[in-house]
Amino acid sequence: MRFRSKLVGVVGPTASGKSALAMALARAFDGEIVSCDSTAVYRGLDIGTDKPAEADRAAVPHHLIDVAAPTEVYSAARFAQDAGRVIHDIAHRGRLPIVAGGTGFYYRALVRGLFPGPARDEPLRARLDRVATRRGVQALHRWLSRVDPASALRIQPRDRKRLVRALEVYLVTGRPLTDHFEATQSAVPGFAVQTLGVAVPRPALRARVSARVDQQLARGVVQEVEQLVAAGVPETAHAFSGLVYRQIMDMRRGLRGLTQTRDLIVQENMRYARRQLTWFRKEPDVVWFEGGGESAAIQEQARGLVERFLND
Repeated sequence: MRFRSKLVGVVGPTASGKSALAMALARAFDGEIVSCDSTAVYRGLDIGTDKPAEADRAAVPHHLIDVAAPTEVYSAARFAQDAGRVIHDIAHRGRLPIVAGGTGFYYRALVRGLFPGPARDEPLRARLDRVATRRGVQALHRWLSRVDPASALRIQPRDRKRLVRALEVYLVTGRPLTDHFEATQSAVPGFAVQTLGVAVPRPALRARVSARVDQQLARGVVQEVEQLVAAGVPETAHAFSGLVYRQIMDMRRGLRGLTQTRDLIVQENMRYARRQLTWFRKEPDVVWFEGGGESAAIQEQARGLVERFLND
């Protein structure tokens, strides 16, 4: 079967229309979509992650959405393992696996692999935690920017846990985390991969992001957070560290009001989009489409590219 060892990826920054393009390709080529989103894996975090509509999920099978409790910590390594298993199953059934999403680290873990890394060094971690407590977690991010700029691009400046791990790897091994990735193995060995990137000009992207945030607030994302907390999800849950949810948790603690929170979510989304674009631009062999993935012209061009890839 022509799909048996082929995989299509649809990547790019937030609000660029990746889901729409992935749906169009799934319909055209009898495909199934594997979500590559580090927050959509959590059950109950629906509005702030813009999970696919029920109608889309009924029309095209979607995988790796709602696979973890919000109290769990879902990792890139677990994603690579889960996605690899799902992709093999999809291909075995004669359908086309389409990996779609914007979590670049997860995508790289899947198609290029992760390294196991050194064991935890508790004294070193304690020292790094003391630096973060004394000088602010942003000090760790500035440090990482000097020794491993690629990792600093993908890790949020306030993501203390991942910053500590990246610096730990560097200090223990003498090599940045990024260098280790080069010697790893894909979770889908033997699969030919065609990656499509979707990019939107910055002014248009800001308008898209602003509209999305307004829709999330109108749909009740703040109430969604309150319901999760009321149901027993701790405020410190890793699921709340993602965009939208992190800013809402800050608002609950009284750090800012709703209007300021809305503006900050837009601002942080734009910063994240810039990091995503920088990350994916460095991925090998990505074919880029400039414009929203909802565009009929882009969808037609993408279908032609995928058709050639499948028939090659």
